[in-house]
Amino acid sequence: MEMNNEKTANASIPKIETATFGAGCFWCVEAIFQQLKGVVKVESGYSGGKTKNPAYREICSGTTGHAEVIQITFDSSIISFEELLEVFFTTHDSTTLNRQGADSGTQYRSVIFYHSDEQKKQAEEFKKQLNDQKTFKKEVVTEISPFTVFYLAEDYHQNYFNANGDAPYCQFVIAPKLEKFLSRNHEKAK
Repeated sequence: MEMNNEKTANASIPKIETATFGAGCFWCVEAIFQQLKGVVKVESGYSGGKTKNPAYREICSGTTGHAEVIQITFDSSIISFEELLEVFFTTHDSTTLNRQGADSGTQYRSVIFYHSDEQKKQAEEFKKQLNDQKTFKKEVVTEISPFTVFYLAEDYHQNYFNANGDAPYCQFVIAPKLEKFLSRNHEKAK
């Protein structure tokens, strides 16, 4: 009986971790991950390139090497990294290189920047499992790379969908994607 009480007590202690994902336009990715129980904060930004302190205009040129990413602060006592991976892989096309929908270029690549050896292991195993089971018609090409630095995107990119829900891009691209996700994952939503 003591063990159960100890486990219950430990489950209520937040265990804050960080995940960094690129899956195309960060506005779409941010809107989805903001909906998850256990996600404390989602920030849009840039990672994986050589240019220091890049601006959005530079990112759009495709010459910085950076991807548009979201950095997720999450409570792993509520949602695991593996659950985040599941959402990541089911909400974008991880089988196309440097393209998501109409967006193309290395800045839109599918990428996981791992923050620990455990995240690297889980990401590689998840990707391998998807390919071994032929989950998708094509092979998953998601890049799995070590996290080095995250540059926060300009203020107007943060919380984009919630702040600009009536904008055409939000209505025609983000809203349907978010609705589809929530209809399939209502138990994970806040």
